[in-house]
Amino acid sequence: MSMRASVESISSSFTSVRSASSWFEVYAAFSTFMMILRTAINDLIPKQVRSFIATKLKELFSEGQRNHEVSLHITQFWDGQTNQLFQAVQEYLPARINNSYKSLKVGKLSKDKNVVVAVDGKEEVVDEFEDIKLKWKLEISQKDPEHPKSSNELLSFILSFDEKHRDKVMNKYISHILSTYQAMKAEKRTIKIHSRVSRHWQRSELTHPASFHTLALDPDQKQTIIDDLDRFLKRKELYKKVGKPWKRGYLLYGPPGTGKSSLIAAMANYLKFDVYDLELTSLYSNSDLMGALRDTSNRSIIVIEDIDCNKEVLVRSTINSLSDSDSDSDNKPVKVKSRSFTLSGLLNYMDGLWSSGGEERIIIFTTNHRERIDPALLRPGRMDMHINLSFLKGKAFRILASNYLDIEGDHPLFEQIEELLEKIQVTPAIVAEQLLRNEDPEVALEELVKFLREKDVHSQLLDSESHC
Repeated sequence: MSMRASVESISSSFTSVRSASSWFEVYAAFSTFMMILRTAINDLIPKQVRSFIATKLKELFSEGQRNHEVSLHITQFWDGQTNQLFQAVQEYLPARINNSYKSLKVGKLSKDKNVVVAVDGKEEVVDEFEDIKLKWKLEISQKDPEHPKSSNELLSFILSFDEKHRDKVMNKYISHILSTYQAMKAEKRTIKIHSRVSRHWQRSELTHPASFHTLALDPDQKQTIIDDLDRFLKRKELYKKVGKPWKRGYLLYGPPGTGKSSLIAAMANYLKFDVYDLELTSLYSNSDLMGALRDTSNRSIIVIEDIDCNKEVLVRSTINSLSDSDSDSDNKPVKVKSRSFTLSGLLNYMDGLWSSGGEERIIIFTTNHRERIDPALLRPGRMDMHINLSFLKGKAFRILASNYLDIEGDHPLFEQIEELLEKIQVTPAIVAEQLLRNEDPEVALEELVKFLREKDVHSQLLDSESHC
C-alpha cells in the first residue's frame, strides 16, 4: 500500500506540473498576440481614430457614474404665458461667459450701452454657486401651436447638476438668479415720462440728464434728500407692519428757477422710477382723477406741478382774494370753467381708501407759493417732507462752477462771488445762464462778478426808494 501511494503522489505532481506549464504557454501566446495586435492597430489605425474610440469607451464605462445627475427644464412659456424664470436665465447667463469658450457670439442692441456676448447654442455654459458646479445648455424645438406668440422655434434652458445638491439649487440658486436678474433689469431700465392726453397716459423716454452729483443744492440738503429716499426704499416691511401704503410725499417749494424740475429728474434717475406728469387742470371729476392715478405703475413718481394754480387746493381766504382781483379792464368777472374735481378727491387718494392702489410710489407737489395751499393737503402723511429750494448760495455755486467751468477746488474770485450771493437774491438758473455765455472760465467768472455787482446796486436802489 505504501508503494502504491507513492506512485499515485508522483503521478499527481506530474499532472499538476503539466497543467501549470499549459497555462503558462497559453498566457505567453496571448501576450504575444496582444503585442502583435497593438502593433498592427498603431500601424493601421490613425491616432485620432484611436482617441475617439478610447473616449467613447470611457463614456460607456462611466455611464453608471452619471446616473446621479439630474436636469431641470426651464421652458420659454408656462401655462400659456411667458416664463419669467426663462427671461431671468436669458439675462443671467451671458454675464457668466468668459474668453475660455470656443464659440462666442457678439452683438449690440440699440437699448444696450455695451456689446452683448452669447455662446453657441450647442455649447454648455458652466456656472458655480457655493462650490456647486452647474451646467446650462440651450435646447431648441419646433414651434408649439398652443403658443402663437412664440417664434418659429421654442427655446428651453436645461440645467444639470448633481442630485445631492437638489435642495440648494431649488431653494437658493434659483432665487439667486431671479434677484440678480431684477438688479440687472433695474440697472438697464430706460426711464419713461408719462403725460396724460385724452384720458390716457402717453409715454416717452426721460432724457433729462440731471443727477444728484450735478444738482446745484447745498450739500447737506442734498444728502438729507438722498438719505430719505434710501430709507423709504428699505422700509417695505415696516409700512406693511404699521398698516400704511408704501408711498411717500414731497413738497418742493421756492421761487421759479430754483431747480424743482431738475430735482425731480435727479430723483427719477437715482431711483430708476418712471415719472407721471399729472395736470390737475385736465381732470373733470374725482373719478377721472382716480382713473388717472389707478393707471400709474408701481415704482413711479407722480408729479403735480404748480399745485397752487388749481383753485380747489387753495385756502379759502386765498380763493376770495384771487376772485376779487381776477377781472378784466372793464371790471367784468373772469369766468372760470366749472369742474367737479375736488380737494377731497385728492385727499382720498393721498391717505384714503384709494391710497392702497399700488406701492413703492412717490408723490411730488411743486409750488411757488406754499402759503396758498390748503394746510389739509400738506400735513405729514400726505406731504411727508417739505423741501425749500431757495436762491443760490456759496456752496451750491461751487457745484455750478464745477459743472459748467470744470473748476474744482478754490478760485480767487469765489470769495467775491459768495459774498455777493449772500447779499442778493438770484436763482441757480440765472447764474447758470451767465456761466454759459463764455467758454473761458476766467472770463466767465469775471463777467459773473460784474453781473452780480450790478444786481446788488440795483437792489440797493430799490430798497432806498421803498424807504423814501
